[in-house]
Amino acid sequence: MKISTTILLTVCAAGLLACSANPAAPDYDKLTADIVKASFRSEGIATIDRLQQDEANRACSAADVAGKPLDAEAANALEAASLKTVKAPANGKYLGDWKEGEKIAQNGRGLTWTDNATDPNGGNCYNCHQITKEEVSFGTIGPTLYNYGKLRGVTNPDGAESRAMIEYTWGKIWNARGYNACSNMPRFGHNAILTEKQIKDVMALLLDPKSAVNQ
Repeated sequence: MKISTTILLTVCAAGLLACSANPAAPDYDKLTADIVKASFRSEGIATIDRLQQDEANRACSAADVAGKPLDAEAANALEAASLKTVKAPANGKYLGDWKEGEKIAQNGRGLTWTDNATDPNGGNCYNCHQITKEEVSFGTIGPTLYNYGKLRGVTNPDGAESRAMIEYTWGKIWNARGYNACSNMPRFGHNAILTEKQIKDVMALLLDPKSAVNQ
């Protein structure tokens, strides 16, 4: 088996660091980053820059390693900053076509090295959530989405009484960390995983009273 020179040198560096007196935490952090970087390469549309963490990722990863949640002040600051990234739809209309939204929710393709950059990404929602009552296999990382709009009283998406829930749902899809600093939910809008039109269609799947979700 051929081992790359970069990985070999990194492993050697790890050994030297382990033998040094009282290595500091930043030394370990840099070493870990070097090992991870040496273990990946750009392939197709999956490029090495995906390893770059933003502030939220760094803070949440550190909390995970420490085995404890972020302190309230740090969490509130990250949520406030994330919420500022949410962009409302350009024309003010939040809901699209729920049938198209269902296709997006059930589509797990996109962003891998074998995908074409010009092909639309899927939402992969079924991998974490139940979507309709007919499903017999679905992920449980996130809560069920069945009857999402119905349970939240969105019987008339154009009504003023539904506005707050509609805006919340949009924000949650756009950047979930605006509501939960270390949410595992993909930041579909913030990271341009889905287009504005696609998000509108997923919104309709969740909130349109005629949608399969709300039957």
